Amino acid sequence: MLSAAAAAAAAAHAPHALREVPVLGPGAHVAMVSPSGPLNGPHELERAVATAESLGWTVSVGTHALARTGYFAGDDAQRGDDLLTAMQDPRVDGIWCIRGGYGAARLLPRVQQALPDMSPKALIGYSDITALHAAWQRAGLISYHGPTARSPLSGFSRASLVEVVQQRTPVLWRATDASVVRGGTASGRLAGGNLALVASLCGTPWACDFRDAIVVLEDINEATYRIDRMLTQLRLAGAFDGCRGLAIGHFTDCPATIEDGRRTVVALVEELAAALQVPTLLGVPIGHIEEQWTVPLGAWATLDADARMLQLHR
Repeated sequence: MLSAAAAAAAAAHAPHALREVPVLGPGAHVAMVSPSGPLNGPHELERAVATAESLGWTVSVGTHALARTGYFAGDDAQRGDDLLTAMQDPRVDGIWCIRGGYGAARLLPRVQQALPDMSPKALIGYSDITALHAAWQRAGLISYHGPTARSPLSGFSRASLVEVVQQRTPVLWRATDASVVRGGTASGRLAGGNLALVASLCGTPWACDFRDAIVVLEDINEATYRIDRMLTQLRLAGAFDGCRGLAIGHFTDCPATIEDGRRTVVALVEELAAALQVPTLLGVPIGHIEEQWTVPLGAWATLDADARMLQLHR
């Protein structure tokens, strides 16, 4: 466990931590939007609203939250209008994305125009919402890689969401089921999200910068050769230059075998950790899983890989 002196020293040397956003305590106004894929029906929206209200939040729902245009929750204009309405409303304290899927990156030019005039607002979601997290990071704001609103919250996920988003107390997490890929301790700001989205942002104004960062990555439904290709792309692009640590989450339903051969996610992460020479954990509770941490991207943290711990500093 980190000593009190070590924790204090790490917290004191956090020059790259981003600006905090409002605490979403009871009574906070949370806007619920669908910036990516469509919902499967009104029951998912009703469950999302009920979950938000159970957290003590006042809820408003985007006009087009139930829209569907192909594999989008409405066309780009509709999804963008809902998101920008939430961003520009001074009464809104936070934005909780109802689901992931695909489509958030298509909204980035409009989001970028609105961010400079936006009062700081919490953003919650994961998977495709990584594109919006990248925009928040570029604007110097912390955002929350956590559950989307439509999914039922397990007790574990709810407790993590509450302690990070509502209570904002210093947190020491133990990833008891994670594997130590490379030992050591490192402090840095948390950055990353869904690997496919992080890779897709290479070469854009919203490309992720992992310098001085503890990198968080997860994914779903990607064969390992595709994961290999995305990690290689990021390495060749210099995205990992200056990275301080890796807190790798779950790669759910990612088959290791294709007709040309077999490679595991473990092998890929071991290769990356060896190349970067940084402390690395694999299998922390982040990603497309029922029990997940809510990770404040942009906040300062210390990764103790040998102890399988991640400490958030406030």
